[in-house]
Amino acid sequence: MSARDQVDRHVERWLPVLPDLDPDIEGAVTRMQFLTRHLRTVKQRVLATLDLQGHEYDTLHALAGRGGRAAPSDLARDLAMAPASVTARVDTLARRGFVRRIPSAVDRRRVDVELTDAGRAAWRGAMDVRGAEEHRLLAALDPEQRRLLADLLRRVVLVAERPAD
Repeated sequence: MSARDQVDRHVERWLPVLPDLDPDIEGAVTRMQFLTRHLRTVKQRVLATLDLQGHEYDTLHALAGRGGRAAPSDLARDLAMAPASVTARVDTLARRGFVRRIPSAVDRRRVDVELTDAGRAAWRGAMDVRGAEEHRLLAALDPEQRRLLADLLRRVVLVAERPAD
C-alpha cells in the first residue's frame, strides 16, 4: 500500500532507537490504540451533544442489551460494579426520565429497571452516531476484508483472554 499514515512515521522514528522493534507489531498495536482513542473521542463528543454522561450511557446500553428491562443485580454484573453503585446510577437515570422501576414479573419482592421511551431514544441517538462512524471507518474495507479483520482480531483477543504464562 502506498498511502502512509501517522503510524508509519511513528515506526520510522522508533526503528533507529529500538533496532529490535518489529514494525508490524508496533504498527498494528499503535493503529489499534489510535482507533480506540478516535472512537472514544467520537463517543465523548456525541454524549456531550446529547447531555449524557459516559456512565449514564453505559448503564442505558447495558439495559438495552437486556431487552430494555433487567434486575439491578444483572446490571451490576454486566457493568462489573457493586450493586449499590448501580442503584445510584438508576436513581439518576430515573430522575432524568430515562428509566423507571417496575415490579419484577419473576419475583414480587424484586424491582426491575426498565428503559423509558426517552431513555431508549437517548441510547439510540448515541448508538446511531457511534455506529455511523464505525461504518465510515470500516468502509475502507470490502466485506471480505472486514470479515478477515474481525477474524484476525478474534485470534488476538483469544490469546489476550488466556492468562499469561
